[in-house]
Amino acid sequence: MNLIDFFSYAGTFLFAVSGALAAMEKKLDVFGAFVIALATAVGGGTFRDLLIGKQPVVWLTDTWYLVLVAAAVPVSHIFKGSFQKLRKSMFLFDSMGIGLFTILGMERTLDAGLSPMAAVSMGAVSAVFGGVLRDILCNEIPIIFRKEIYATACIAGGVLYLILESCLEQRSFNMVITVCFITVIRILAVKRRWRLEFR
Repeated sequence: MNLIDFFSYAGTFLFAVSGALAAMEKKLDVFGAFVIALATAVGGGTFRDLLIGKQPVVWLTDTWYLVLVAAAVPVSHIFKGSFQKLRKSMFLFDSMGIGLFTILGMERTLDAGLSPMAAVSMGAVSAVFGGVLRDILCNEIPIIFRKEIYATACIAGGVLYLILESCLEQRSFNMVITVCFITVIRILAVKRRWRLEFR
């Protein structure tokens, strides 16, 4: 398994857990939890693949994605007692997931022969669109439409990745640094209440 595949599987599982936790918070049944976990995990990648013309979308050709989503639902239920608060747990998994999916989306787009600017855009789409679907299905205002720094962290991380790629030849190192950067920016933005808003 290469690093891109690892990022894809890890991001899928993290986002699926995030979706399952959101479903449990809304008191949905097992089927509802699976649907929301699936939408959260593959929604961004599906939208990205459609935009860049890659068909069929990746989760329809690799059954591991469905297996990971199916596993995330019972895992989330079994270990929910270990989480102090579901919202805090969902936030942590979501923050790590957007970092992984930003890199994944960028690599898929660059592999399709599109421009670096398009790669940054598709990285952000991959990272945030699943969360948008999760929030809509759970009757919440999507995070991306609030004042919180969310998509901005993905865009900043995407730009950082392009800079690192132009300066360093250690692609694995560049990926890990970028994922950590996006995750930390997202966590700090919430902890310190950083906002992007018009006054």
